[in-house]
This record gives sequence, C-alpha cells and structure tokens, in this order.
Amino acid sequence: MNYLIVNADDFGASRGINRAIIELHQLGVVTSTSLMIDVPAARHAAHMARASPKLGVGLHVTLTNEHSAPLIDFDDAARCLKELEAQITRFIDALGQAPTHIDSHQNMHRDERLLPIFQDVAGRHSLPLREHSPARYFSAFYGQWNGETHAEQISIENLLLMLESEIGDGITELSCHPGHTDPAFDSPYNIEREIELKTLSDGRFTAFLHKRAVKLISFRDLPLRTARLQSL
Repeated sequence: MNYLIVNADDFGASRGINRAIIELHQLGVVTSTSLMIDVPAARHAAHMARASPKLGVGLHVTLTNEHSAPLIDFDDAARCLKELEAQITRFIDALGQAPTHIDSHQNMHRDERLLPIFQDVAGRHSLPLREHSPARYFSAFYGQWNGETHAEQISIENLLLMLESEIGDGITELSCHPGHTDPAFDSPYNIEREIELKTLSDGRFTAFLHKRAVKLISFRDLPLRTARLQSL
C-alpha cells in the first residue's frame, strides 16, 4: 500500500500562511502541518488547529530566522537542548496536546551539532523526526534556489511528474510551503507560496492520488501504519 503525508511547513509564520494551510486541509489535501510556536501568528494558528481536529500538527522547531541567521549558539549543546524542550512545552501549552512529529525550520536538524540533540529529544518524547522515521522525506517540491524563483518546479505538471517516480510502497512525506501573500511577513520565499497553494488546490493532484490508490494519512497515523506495513 502507498501512503502519503502532505505536510505544510511554517504554520504560524503569518495569518496568510495559516489560512492557506487550513484551506488545503479542508480540501482534503494537507493532512499534516508543522507549527512554529514562537512566531507572531502562532496563536492564530493554534486557534485554527483546535478547530481542525483531523489535522495532524507537529512542531517546526525554529532556531533560525527567515534569512537563515541563527537565533541560538549551535555550539552550546546544553542551551540547544533546553530550547528544544522549551518549544515542545510551549507547543503543548498552546494546543493542549503533544506534537504529532518534529522537524525544523530550514531543516536545521541536519546540522551535525544539532542532529544528536534532535534525535535524543524525539526519542524521549516518542516523536517521529523528519528523515529519521519510517516516512521517506520528499523535499523537491520547492520553488526557489540561488535566490531565484523557479515556478516550473512547483507547477502541477512537475509535481505529478515527480510523484510518479517518488511514491512507492510505504510512507512518503511531501513537504510544502503554501501561503497567501502577507505584507507583514518578511520572507525570501513569498510569491512561491501562492504558486504552491494553486498547485495543491488543483484537482489533478487528488485525481492522481486516487488513480494510483495512494492513501493520504498524517503523522498521527504513523505508528499504526508502520505496524501494518511490517506485518505484511
């Protein structure tokens, strides 16, 4: 069986992003999202998440700003560990439940100084960690590199072409960054969010999944789905 988690990153970064993620969830496309707990629209996101109980919500650990500048000394392991634990605590306080999974803004958990800390925290809290769980991480649905927009990369045609070869037996996580443009949100990845929203809203996406018998799940389902796959 083929399973797909469509996870929208940056939940909480702006109200425009929050609205787009919920719109796609209501369309039955986005099954999961990752919440940035320490950003201005996090409270708005938490309110919307509580009104969408079927949406899986994980923690998008934020250790850098939108321009990739560190907000903490990555060489201070004790300080980084304390910050990860604090963000989990603030997440639980805001949503009244633990995150369904954990990942990080700009994938900073890949940093060799941070990865052992993320793995330790994820293990102690029994949280799937991006790229270190049974869900294969597919990150190519992203429309910018070298500071230039590449709309063709996040078009519906290219998305379906990539998924044709990417989705196989087991569980795949498709990460995305949809959003409505928000003048109050200063991010280098901006107009691309509107393109992603349009692409994921396109009926050809869900038709593709239906034709290939791909079942949409969230990280909340991951332990159950993993056990089922292992029994086959």
